[in-house]
Amino acid sequence: MKPSRARVVLNSLLKQRWPAFIWGQPGVGKSAIVREIASSAKLEVTDIRASLLDPTDIRGIPAIVGGEAIWCPPSFLPKSDAKPGILFLDEINAAPPLVQASLYQLVLDRRIGEYILPYGWWIVAAGNRQQDRAVTFRMSSALANRFVHLTLEPDVDDWRTWAIQNRLEPIVTSFIGVRPNLLAIPPGDSPAYPTPRSWEMLSDVIRSFGGPEHCTDLIPGIVGEGAAVEFGAFLRQALNESQMLAIVQNPSKAKVPSTLDGLYVLTTWLAFNANRDGVKDASALLLGRIPAEFAMVLARDMLKALPSFARTDGYKTFMRDHGRLLSR
Repeated sequence: MKPSRARVVLNSLLKQRWPAFIWGQPGVGKSAIVREIASSAKLEVTDIRASLLDPTDIRGIPAIVGGEAIWCPPSFLPKSDAKPGILFLDEINAAPPLVQASLYQLVLDRRIGEYILPYGWWIVAAGNRQQDRAVTFRMSSALANRFVHLTLEPDVDDWRTWAIQNRLEPIVTSFIGVRPNLLAIPPGDSPAYPTPRSWEMLSDVIRSFGGPEHCTDLIPGIVGEGAAVEFGAFLRQALNESQMLAIVQNPSKAKVPSTLDGLYVLTTWLAFNANRDGVKDASALLLGRIPAEFAMVLARDMLKALPSFARTDGYKTFMRDHGRLLSR
């Protein structure tokens, strides 16, 4: 299930009582999706790492009150007067079987002993799969049967949309457009390998170092040796900032790239800089100068970054002639 579909499904599941479990390899955005949904619905998030618990932690400790033993729940569970939210049980299958067993009643009955999960709280869990070479324990069938299970798979279109909206470095976003198979690969022997999270990490490192040329020795330690070699080759062929600005300043006559790499870099850079002076108008004109399939990519990306792009004459002309491509 791709992330955009997972968001729709999880938002719908919020309206009923059955908890959800999100499966996926490390770094694909399981925790991020839960936080995005909570933020959009204005819900609190209580994040409990099951792998850090002992079997008795979730029940709390007893206290003698009026000659009787009363269980005092742990402070990390939502209080009775808490605002609605999501109780997020992350890394639940990294917890030993006895810890998993301690969660049975909470997950199914929304209570543990005297403690009752407040009204308006929804349980979501997440974990890595056994084939991902992460630390996992087999989930008991009794616990598994208490969840609606979703398997999260990376999707390049979803990720590019997210990357543009979150302003990742254009060179990273455009590279994934050219090499979509490197968005995420299964873990291997190397501790570094490509995932959506590691590409976001690379974007942050590039920005903090002032450009990819200043941190080439760090790239293999972020996305792995193979992906780093391909990213380096992509960098050597990519347009630089001055070439982009020359195109923006004279969009009707400036030489535009003809290679796949160059076109992806150009379209991504334009969307990233959609609010800069001249970029919107230049992009509208370039829709008629670059190949239709890349003009479609540019139109989509510009609309995500700057909805007012739809009012430009160039966009209206493109939609009249190629609207069928944008609706696919």
